[in-house]
Amino acid sequence: MKYLVGKKIGMTQIIDEEGNVTPVSVIEVEPNVVVQKKTIESDGYNAIQVATHEVKEKKLNKPEKGHFDKAGVGYRKHLSEFRTDDVDSYNLGDEIKVDIFEVEEHVDVIGTSKGKGTAGIIKRHNFGRGRETHGSKFHRMPGGMGAASYPGKVFKNHRMAGKMGNERVTVQNLEIVRIDTDKNLILVKGAIPGPKKGTVRIKSTVKMTK
Repeated sequence: MKYLVGKKIGMTQIIDEEGNVTPVSVIEVEPNVVVQKKTIESDGYNAIQVATHEVKEKKLNKPEKGHFDKAGVGYRKHLSEFRTDDVDSYNLGDEIKVDIFEVEEHVDVIGTSKGKGTAGIIKRHNFGRGRETHGSKFHRMPGGMGAASYPGKVFKNHRMAGKMGNERVTVQNLEIVRIDTDKNLILVKGAIPGPKKGTVRIKSTVKMTK
């Protein structure tokens, strides 16, 4: 499986020779450095751990610093791992770059959505509102919860007001429109989760392959 950790830059448009406009999200991907190899014998599963986003030594605590020193690589801010059965093809210190993907290949992008704070049922769940006229006092309230003397409780997962956003979101089957190896950029068609400068993970799609 192909896998990279990058940073969302924002959105823009690409206009081709025929005048067709394609909205794209721009992802900056610094070379991902392999810092650990996990195997079934040592960890119970096969995986590769990668690090990205260079950081100063003073920004790390002792366990983090020792982890990078053991691998013999520079200090990084983010650690991530991906499952693979081809662990032996990677070595500590190897760099994984944007050129592992190809144009027109499809990928899944994982990120953390923007936090909206506490939201009501209209904004959070797209509920309808009550009338504003004729003495109505029901406007933006949630209304009945659907439980009377039996069962006498509100069921779990009932749609109510609460925290909105700031959760893991995966957008599947996005097409790679362009790859800039000089600037370490990947442009994918459509929107991806998270704010600008937010960390995202790009991996081979589970629904469609080229």
